[in-house]
Amino acid sequence: MARRGAYWPGGGQAKYSDLAIATALTLRAVFRLAKRQTEGLIGSILQLLGLDLAVPDHSTLSRRAETLGVPRPRCGREPMHLLVDSTGLRLCGPGGWLEEKHGTKLRRAWKMLHLATDADTGQVVTSVLTSRDADDGSQVGSLLDGVDGSVASFTGDGAYDRDDVYAEVAARHPDAPIIVPPRANAVPSGTVETAPTRRNAHLRCIAERGRMGWQRASGYNFRALVEADISRWKRVIGDGLRPQKDGRQTTEVAIATKVLNHMLELGRPEYIRTADLRREQGSVCPGR
Repeated sequence: MARRGAYWPGGGQAKYSDLAIATALTLRAVFRLAKRQTEGLIGSILQLLGLDLAVPDHSTLSRRAETLGVPRPRCGREPMHLLVDSTGLRLCGPGGWLEEKHGTKLRRAWKMLHLATDADTGQVVTSVLTSRDADDGSQVGSLLDGVDGSVASFTGDGAYDRDDVYAEVAARHPDAPIIVPPRANAVPSGTVETAPTRRNAHLRCIAERGRMGWQRASGYNFRALVEADISRWKRVIGDGLRPQKDGRQTTEVAIATKVLNHMLELGRPEYIRTADLRREQGSVCPGR
């Protein structure tokens, strides 16, 4: 775990490499450990391996997590179909256990995690962590700035039915269709006859086919993939943020994203549609 000769920005030498710190923080995220528990786990692993290496203490993990650089997730095929959504993450303070046991009258502190998922791979390609007061639509620009590559389409729920969302997507990816359900009381724009917008096209399709028909025709149902990513995040990583400082929280989110993407790479199934398989085997019923 230790590395010699690496210089710390403060002027001294860094005893542990970035890879060593990232590995420790990854184990902490996966097993939901406290920093002292992480220190003990790594020491036990090194002892079992028979390696005489120094183990970063919990103070070092906290300090290095503030400025640790985590590589961006790799994107899949380009252009990608982008799915966006958000969820809340509570801040886990030192009194969290007492609050769970005895209750509290104070509102818990929490933050919003905004995710963008590649529809082809199901992996998270970028994320933004904001305060709880930041709404979904205001973070579209930041999410798009974090995407390396072109975007084929942008899909979100009704919270993204805003003029500024359409403007942000059009400014960066003008050819990407925006698949967002208009509100129930939405009306066509004043230029529907002379210069119809994409939102007007959604309203016309909903009027002709109904909302369920529009969802099937537009591909809106693929948005379930980003909801699945949020569910995986809550089940694997948890529904809270353990660090108390912004820089360390950002690092925890980046490492959690990397962990979930790697798990998906290891366990993603290869599938084939039953109808296609029957067609290849020549067993499709005549007339169907």
